[in-house]
Amino acid sequence: MLIFRRTADLIYHVNLKPYRTLIVLGAAQSFGQTAAPILVLLGGIVGAKIAPSLDWATLPLAIMIIGIASAAIPASMLMARFGRKAGFLAGSAISVAAALLAAWAVNSGSFYLFCLASFMIGNYAAFLQQFRFAVAESVPTLEVPKCLSMLMLAGIVAALLGPDIGRRFSVVEGLPDYVGSFLGMAVLMSISLLILIVFYRNSEISDDEKEESARPLTEILKQPMLILAIASAVVGFSVMSLVMTATPVSMHEMDHHSLDDTTWVVQSHILAMYTPSLFSGFLIAWIGVMRIIQSGFAIMVACVVVGWGQPQLMHYWGAMVLLGVGWNFLFLGGTTLLTQTYRSSERFKVQAVNDFLVFGLQAVGSLGAGVLLASFGWNGVMAFSLPWLVVLLPALYVVNRKQPGQVVA
Repeated sequence: MLIFRRTADLIYHVNLKPYRTLIVLGAAQSFGQTAAPILVLLGGIVGAKIAPSLDWATLPLAIMIIGIASAAIPASMLMARFGRKAGFLAGSAISVAAALLAAWAVNSGSFYLFCLASFMIGNYAAFLQQFRFAVAESVPTLEVPKCLSMLMLAGIVAALLGPDIGRRFSVVEGLPDYVGSFLGMAVLMSISLLILIVFYRNSEISDDEKEESARPLTEILKQPMLILAIASAVVGFSVMSLVMTATPVSMHEMDHHSLDDTTWVVQSHILAMYTPSLFSGFLIAWIGVMRIIQSGFAIMVACVVVGWGQPQLMHYWGAMVLLGVGWNFLFLGGTTLLTQTYRSSERFKVQAVNDFLVFGLQAVGSLGAGVLLASFGWNGVMAFSLPWLVVLLPALYVVNRKQPGQVVA
């Protein structure tokens, strides 16, 4: 513990100090964010084995999204009352308990306990989503897009580590299949919790920012930029959740691809979600956030085109890679816009409303995945993605009309 504390002191007293929040939260997120990829890979597969019927196979993944939406406002309000660190520690403690409960549920064959564990993992993810706002508050405004994209690089570690842990420990001697995967998740969550306990400190908000008067929420929500910011994240998450939830079940259970191939496709998708962060933050500074959002929309349409028909392994892979890149552009663009639409005194309530809408509507897409897949097959999932994409067009049109020729940086 003494070594940890001396390392912490070093981090906070060298030239990296302006970026200490980014560094610490990036490290914690590298481990904490593995929970969702593990559940994405195995949730539908485990569900297909222990659920009452195949129609319910993807229910744990949908319940995870519902867990995010239900905790979005409480997580933000908890941090407004007690500070970011208290919220992050509470969320991480929930994640450790959820992973252990998931292992127990699989061991006992209880689908209902597995759904409860998935809900708790979703609760944790709501706290994890607040990492991006903590980073945005800790750096100058012009640095926000680049620092947010750097934080998202933690997803690369999660993409490699999470599914690999899930696959490697899926068969452990003396345990039912996949129990070891969730015990591995518990270890990863514990590492993230330890990093936060030792290294994280709350960022200070300047007195001038604290004294800004807060506007009514109805007035804030009328801003075209805020509407576009929320719409971008809603579309990105909803389409991503719909297709990603259906893919492992469609590949492994229906088209009988191996678990290794399914793991590779899921890992490729998650890498595609976060690898563009190596340059997407700089792209926003160069060409503006509007063009990033427009590009994300076009890439999502390409995902549907590639995935349509009777997909083989490479069709699954291509569609999932495009899905990841499109999500990155829409989510990063939407988050960047969001941070420009509220005052410091308004940040917690706007962030809470944003995440509630984003993950509440994402839950609709996730809930529909299993039913669509069972009733209409893979192409039903692809077809249902299109209405979500159409939602983004009016918001883009309104912003472009109100600010013709303006590129928002």
